[in-house]
Amino acid sequence: AAYSNIVRDSMDYSTAVCDHKGRTVAQGLTNPVHLGSFPDAMHNLVSCQKDSISDGDIFIFNDPYGSGGMHLPDFYIVKPIFVKRSLEGFAATLAHQTDVGGIAPGGMGVFANEIYQEGLRIPLLKLYEKGKPNEAIFKFIEKNSRMPVSVMGDIRSQIAACKTGEKAFIELVEIHGNDLFRKICDEIHNHAERLMRNQISLLKNGVYRFEDFLDGMGDNPEPIKFCVSVEIYDDNICVDWTGSSSQVKAAINGPLPTTHAMSYLGVRCAVATEMPNCEGYMRPISVIAPEGTIVNPREPAACGARGIICFRMFDTLLGAFSKIVPDRIPAANEGGSSAPHIAGRDVNNKPFLISGGLMGCWGGGAFGDGIEGISNPAANLSNTPVEILESQQPVEITKYAFVANSGGPGRNRGGVALMRGYRLLEKEAELIMRSDRRSIPPYGLEGGLSGTPSWNIIYSGEVQRILPVCPMKSISMFENDEFVHIQAGAGGFGNPLAREPEKVLNDFLNE
Repeated sequence: AAYSNIVRDSMDYSTAVCDHKGRTVAQGLTNPVHLGSFPDAMHNLVSCQKDSISDGDIFIFNDPYGSGGMHLPDFYIVKPIFVKRSLEGFAATLAHQTDVGGIAPGGMGVFANEIYQEGLRIPLLKLYEKGKPNEAIFKFIEKNSRMPVSVMGDIRSQIAACKTGEKAFIELVEIHGNDLFRKICDEIHNHAERLMRNQISLLKNGVYRFEDFLDGMGDNPEPIKFCVSVEIYDDNICVDWTGSSSQVKAAINGPLPTTHAMSYLGVRCAVATEMPNCEGYMRPISVIAPEGTIVNPREPAACGARGIICFRMFDTLLGAFSKIVPDRIPAANEGGSSAPHIAGRDVNNKPFLISGGLMGCWGGGAFGDGIEGISNPAANLSNTPVEILESQQPVEITKYAFVANSGGPGRNRGGVALMRGYRLLEKEAELIMRSDRRSIPPYGLEGGLSGTPSWNIIYSGEVQRILPVCPMKSISMFENDEFVHIQAGAGGFGNPLAREPEKVLNDFLNE
């Protein structure tokens, strides 16, 4: 039911079902960046509203400072579920809204230096109260978006999803009865905790450290450090981000729910066993993120483009786990979702916004070559289809291809990068860009080499301009200008000279 490309086609949304205490019992299989953040958001909702929740209420919020949000484009819409007049659970949704106002179309301008520049901040509010919509909130949101039709349509799709989840949840509770259903939920959490503790206990005790870096912002970028130590002690894991860079005057700071989400995801990927997607598996995992750092900023730090550090945190954490379970961990991926936004108004003054991330490829591992044409494992999103973009937006996709020789050499090479070109068909627009992995390309492991760097290029006739990975201003584009993004290639695994000759020949024949 969603309206926008970024939700409907790129699938930048998530869903969860929570028990009567607000604990996540089950999750959809979409964006991991969102899913690990539901516990923070729901804990805040339950603790702040536990005495005022009524049947028919629906909550909305996005604010990272005080409401459990991650960045302003991500709207939580949550519906409490009552069975026989008793609060038994919650249907929770999160979707990335196309535009929430602010200094940059799309809400992810790296050049914002405080959250007040990034758009509409929504504290924990009742969008519906006892079944009655709060029309004032709808009107405020609509007036503060450059793309009101898409945003209002996506909000209503979230409401519809909550009601669908509510219906099935009620049916399930009625099968078991309220009391037994609560006991079943408790056991799901306990079962997941036991599975996680059992997997952790199979790992060798110790402290394992790794560092990785973002290139930085602007024309003269300075690297931004991510430092993690993973301490394993019996059946517990502590993920400690002490030593990471301080928060910055740009929109890439990651509020604490983001750091929790990436920490849980890294552990889940490393232990590699099936378990329920519920809050119980998180119990053996503790997270330390010093306040005032890039992974836990103080208000009013900007965070609209914080998605870029999610991928770097994930790479850093997997780097630490590569010292613990090297046969399970691949080399670094492409660096995450690049996020170009091309926005403006057409000749009829109708707004347009060309958006949607671009990904991806995985690093090589002990298990084989890196995969290409796939989402980064920290995102699980989809590239918007060419036909959708061209039919709905004033843009021509000029190229969409693999990049030759881009995967890092190794016994098992890294996945090769993608490139995509966008030609503007309107008179003018502005480009807002967020990318990475140019000066510090994706790392290799076990003797494997790095992948190739990323590039952002604008062609205006015969003139070529190389843009920074994260420009600190919007870039003007004019009719027939072409923007080309070339991703980084993923890292390789193992000694390149040990690669099987047949694989080398096959790569050569396939260009």
